[in-house]
Amino acid sequence: MAQIIFTQQLARFLPVPTLETAAASLRAALDGAFAANPRLGAYVLDEQGRLRANVVVFIDGKRSELDAPLRPDSRIYVLQALSGG
Repeated sequence: MAQIIFTQQLARFLPVPTLETAAASLRAALDGAFAANPRLGAYVLDEQGRLRANVVVFIDGKRSELDAPLRPDSRIYVLQALSGG
């Protein structure tokens, strides 16, 4: 099963265990994660259901969008992007 890993930046605000998913797309995998933890969804998605500007997702080492497909062995990293200067 694919794994969803939420980085420590999100763990400051709420529990974010590593999750396993059989979903075929990133959107479906995240929807499953948010069903189990609705507060997490508010940190990751905006009111229109898009990734927040300060959130980046990498699947198997490549920056990805919500419609990205998953493989059964994919590793998904969800993290807050750093900004500032």
